[in-house]
This record gives sequence, structure tokens and C-alpha cells, in this order.
Amino acid sequence: MVKLVGKEVGKVGYGLMGLTWRASPPSQEQAFEAMHTALSKGANFFNGGELYGTPERNSLQLLNEYFTKYPGDAEKVVLSIKGGSVRGEPLTPDGSQKNIRRSIDECLKVLEGKKFLDLFESARIDPKVPYEDTISYIAEYVKAGKVGGISLSEVDAESIRKAAGVHKISAVEVEFSLFSTDILENGVASTCAELGIPIVAYSPLSRGFLTGELRSFDDLPKDSMLRYYPRFQPDVFDENLKLVAEVEAIAKARGATAAQVAIGWIISHNGKPGMPEIIPIPGATTTSRIEENMSPVELSADEVAKIEDILKKFPISGGRYPGH
Repeated sequence: MVKLVGKEVGKVGYGLMGLTWRASPPSQEQAFEAMHTALSKGANFFNGGELYGTPERNSLQLLNEYFTKYPGDAEKVVLSIKGGSVRGEPLTPDGSQKNIRRSIDECLKVLEGKKFLDLFESARIDPKVPYEDTISYIAEYVKAGKVGGISLSEVDAESIRKAAGVHKISAVEVEFSLFSTDILENGVASTCAELGIPIVAYSPLSRGFLTGELRSFDDLPKDSMLRYYPRFQPDVFDENLKLVAEVEAIAKARGATAAQVAIGWIISHNGKPGMPEIIPIPGATTTSRIEENMSPVELSADEVAKIEDILKKFPISGGRYPGH
């Protein structure tokens, strides 16, 4: 098992974003069932965010409620929280000392001591504040014993080195999937391997594209932000679906799903020369989907090689995010 801040975590973690940050979030009852299922299936690494919702309702409030009902689960869970944005403006980073302190203090206040904050990460780099300074502000809380460790989010190799020069870095969270393989070429994966830092892979199913449930642009809910994402646009949707079809063919041969193959492919990188440990954190809101995600296919060397050929043959069209 991989270790984060000295604690063992399962090979697949659980992303909490969809439980509070969407137009129509699931009920508390459904969210609790999802969280309990994830933990029971071995996903004891929970990844949430102060920015996943509103200041009044985000991952922190949900976690407080969950650990109130299931206090015994608190010690089982390794918790990472993203913060460091302007309060009420989740997409606006503020890496100043004042805001980092506000963000961590608010997270701790909402948790009410029901769960230790194992990892804290600034969701995005603030271009107005030296990154080393932002990391030093988080480090104050680690040294004081209020936070277990520091994770980084959406960073390049140079930023990882800058941060590691200030304080020990316990994890790096970046997007990684069959649709987003950038970290294999841009130095992020190799830098993490060199420094002994595990990678937390968010959107391992490319925001649902690799679940096999999306067949056209019209399958996206009318209120979904994905309707604005480049890779989901009607002019490239069918092109990107070709990769999904190839993955589904491999899955069918294994009696599995495309999602299980996609997550298995991420895990297949663990232990390879020049690669760090990687923990995918799929998010799901139903028991059946969580159980599916927690049973990834263990791919053979031949299957991995076949997927590498598929990636070369069917490059993804469109960027990861809208221009803004």
C-alpha cells in the first residue's frame, strides 16, 4: 500500500467534489452512503475542498456531518483538503499569508476537531505571491501540529522543486488519465519520482468520458459545466469517443468496464522505473459506481502496450479546461 503522511492508503482513493459542488448535489443520505461505501471498499484516502461548493456548504460541512454520525471512521480516513482561494470565489487563488491562514483556520473550525486535517493544499498557484512563500505559510501549520502535511495542486515540475526546497511535500495532485497524459512528458511524474512524492491523480475517468455513459454531447446534463469544456464540444466529441471505444473493447475482453480498465492503467504505472506511486481518486455518488471504481483491472504487460498504441493512434482533441 502507498503511504501518505506516514499512513497507509488504498490503491484507489475517493474524490468528494461531486457530493457538494454541482448544480444538483446528492442528498445527505446518499452522500453518506457513498462515503461509507468508498471507505468499506478500501478507499480510505478522501480528497475534498473548501472550494467544493459555497462557504456555507462544501466538503468540510459534509465531512463534519459524516464524522458526527460515524465517529469511528475518522481514524480510518486520511483526509486531504484543497483551499487557498478567495472566500466565495473558488476559481480565484490567493496564496497570501492572510488568506492561507484564513483558509486553514476555517477548515479546522468547520471540522470541529472531529477529524484531523492530514493534508492541506493550495488549489492553484497565485501568480501574485511567490510560491515558496505560500508553501511556508502552510508549513507553519504543519510545524504547529495542526496539519499533517503539505500537498500541491496543479503544479509543474519547477514549482514542485520550489516547494520541496521550503518544506517536505507529501503529495502532488494533478490530472492524469487516458485523456490527460501530460505528466508523463512534462517532467511532473519524473520529478515526483526523484523526490519520492506520491501523485494523486484527479479526474482519472476524464470527468465521465471514460465511464462509457457519454455517447454524445446531448448526453451531458443541461446544467453541466462540461458543456463548456473543449474536449466535450460537438465538433470533437465523436473523435474523442474513438479512444473510449478502443478501451471498451479491451474491457469487454476482460469482462470488465472501461472505467475499470482506465483506473487499472493509471495504477499500472506504479513501480515502473522513473515513476512515483500514483493514487487515482475517482469521484462517484452511487454505491454501484463506487464499487466498480474500486475494482480496477490488473492489466498485463501486453494490454498496457496495446493501450499505449491506442493512445498514439487516437490523440485527444481539445484542452483540459475552458480558456478562462
